[in-house]
This record gives sequence, structure tokens and C-alpha cells, in this order.
Amino acid sequence: MSDRGNHLAVVFDFDDTLLPDATTQFLSARGYDVERFWGERLTAMVADGFDATLAYLQAILDDIRDGPLTGLTTADLQAFGATLDDTYFTGIPALFEDLHAVVDRFRDLRLELCIVSSGLLPIIEGSQVVSDHFDSVYACELAEAGSGELRWIKRCVTFTEKTRYLFEINKGISRAESGANPGLVNRRVDHRRIPFENMVYVGDGLTDIPCFSLLREKGGTAFGVFDPTQPAKAKRALQEFLRAQRTTSSHAPRYGPADELGALLRAAVETVCHELTLARSQAWVT
Repeated sequence: MSDRGNHLAVVFDFDDTLLPDATTQFLSARGYDVERFWGERLTAMVADGFDATLAYLQAILDDIRDGPLTGLTTADLQAFGATLDDTYFTGIPALFEDLHAVVDRFRDLRLELCIVSSGLLPIIEGSQVVSDHFDSVYACELAEAGSGELRWIKRCVTFTEKTRYLFEINKGISRAESGANPGLVNRRVDHRRIPFENMVYVGDGLTDIPCFSLLREKGGTAFGVFDPTQPAKAKRALQEFLRAQRTTSSHAPRYGPADELGALLRAAVETVCHELTLARSQAWVT
């Protein structure tokens, strides 16, 4: 068997990649002025030295302690996540079924679908689409007090922290194993369960750049997503993703088989399958 193995993975960011930002949707449903929350309040916190992801988590905890989110629990976030299933971008969830169908045409190959996000884990896992189609989800977590109210930051997935989870996927470390032993990802392994060249990554923002760069350096494939109706995001996709050669290409978040990104993802997975099949046949010959 070739060192490339028989597993491949497609890894997605969540917010603004698979659907409009879920945290923004949640805050809007709770009556927030979301432009003020992100544009003024969070900008001020970042200017004061906060990491951007930690800033939004701390702001939410502040509002649970003394504000409009008093009493918020993990169950509340999960319940909100269950309302998101009609908000996914065009072609979702049929894309996931089609990718599995592509891989099923090849003998003894297995596809895993994963999410690595700076969003809130309970919201993401509350979605039935995620529950039905994804093998693993890595995202931010808040911890509950004895009353059930969320009170502390348990896990924060920042820019480069996202690459940690790509390495866990690469080495075959489960979320439960990582949670019990966070240093496990740093151990040297002789076998990589899902080599990076067997991975495809899809993301939309600056937090995804370390993952883009890692995948491109290691022989994987990275696609950028941007909203073409927002000039600032189109400019960022050009300057930060394409010119910097961090992604193979960047596209609007449309995932149908006749859409650019949807067609390319299906083709990318099929290409990896052909490469793995060829590598396996060559290994048998030698």
C-alpha cells in the first residue's frame, strides 16, 4: 500500500463558507445591532490587544454575566443551530452526498468530511446538516457553571490553532483523544492516516490563511470563498489568497454541480481518488 493510504478528507470552514456567519445570525436573533457588535465593540477590544476570536468569546461571556444573554446555556446554542438548516448556501447539502458518491466509485477508498471553525461548537453541531454529513467538528467552546449558564472559555480556535486540527486529522487523532491529551498532536508518528496531499480545504477568511498555506505547501488543495457582491471581500480574495498563491482559486459560495466551486470540489476529490488508486497499483507492482 502506498504511503498515501486510502483515506481522503475535505475540510470546511463554517461561517461564511457553508452559510452566512452563524454567530451573527444568533446575535441578530437575540436583538443585537450586529454591525455595532463587530464593527465598534470588537474593533475596540482588538485595538486594546485582544485576539479577535478571544474578543468575541469574551464579549459574549460579558453579556451572559451582565447583559442581554443572561442565562445562556449550551442547549440554547444547540437549539439555535437547529434553525440554521435552511440558511446554507446553494448546493448544500447535496454537495456532501455527491462527494461520497464520487469516492464510492473507487475501491477501498474512504472520504471524511470535517469542519474547522472559529465559530461556536454547539451552534454548529446543533445543525442537522452537520450531524448528518460530517465526521468531525472542531470549533470554540464555552464551559457551563453548575447552574448551566455559560461562564468560561473552554476552547478557542484562533488563526494558527486551526492548523493544529488539520494535523490531528492528518494523524488520525480523534477529538476525544485530543481533549484528553492536548499534547498528543505533537507526537511523532510513522503513519499519517490522511496525508495532507489527500486533503482539500475550503475557507473564506483571514483565519483560514494558515490552513491554506499549510495545504499548499504539503501538496493538498485549497479553495477560497468570497462574496462577489462585497468589493472588499473580492479584493481580499485577490490580494491575500490568489496573488499570494495560498489557494488554487477563489469562488462565490455556490456548491451545485454546475457552479464553479461545486464543480471544482467534485473534480478535486475525483482527482485525489485517481491518484490514490494509481499509487496503490504502483505499490502492488513494486
